[in-house]
Amino acid sequence: MRIAVVCEVSTREKSGVVVQALKEAVPGAQIYNIGMSENGSETELTYIHTGFIAALALYSGAADFVVGGCGTGQGFMVCANQYPGVVCGFADNPLDAWLFSQINAGNCISLPLNRGYGWAGDINLRHIFEKLFCDAAGQGYPLHRSETQAASRNAITKLSKISKRSIPEIMQTMDPAVVSRVMSHGPFLQFVAST
Repeated sequence: MRIAVVCEVSTREKSGVVVQALKEAVPGAQIYNIGMSENGSETELTYIHTGFIAALALYSGAADFVVGGCGTGQGFMVCANQYPGVVCGFADNPLDAWLFSQINAGNCISLPLNRGYGWAGDINLRHIFEKLFCDAAGQGYPLHRSETQAASRNAITKLSKISKRSIPEIMQTMDPAVVSRVMSHGPFLQFVAST
């Protein structure tokens, strides 16, 4: 599994902690930091940019799963969910992560990396990732609701295809400054080129 980590400017100092927690919680996964890094001199990325990066990483097939977030986790989640093919949930604790995996079976998670992040924040992240990836996604919870939940996931996927334009169409009409900043972000470009 290829997991991309996409931290934005207000959470850049947490990128190493997120990468380390993923490595500890999901052994064997390939983890790539394609957002901002703790000590990097990259152009600043906001959640507008990182949501777009998440969509492009998933659309291109370079990532199987994206871990992102922002100060509260809300902005990244809202932005990432604007794009086709992205099913981004929010988790600030291990139970949220596990339920998202089992019920929604998404491909992107948003974390609050400033709000409520304090003592043992790194341990909470590791536990979130352990629960997010511990069981095969989409099994349902409670189990007797698994068929209904699968039907809902399929309905959302169909709705997304109907209601959203394609990534190439979006790129042609969105703010060129956003596209330009993302397309000049070295870690993202190297990641996509590596697949």
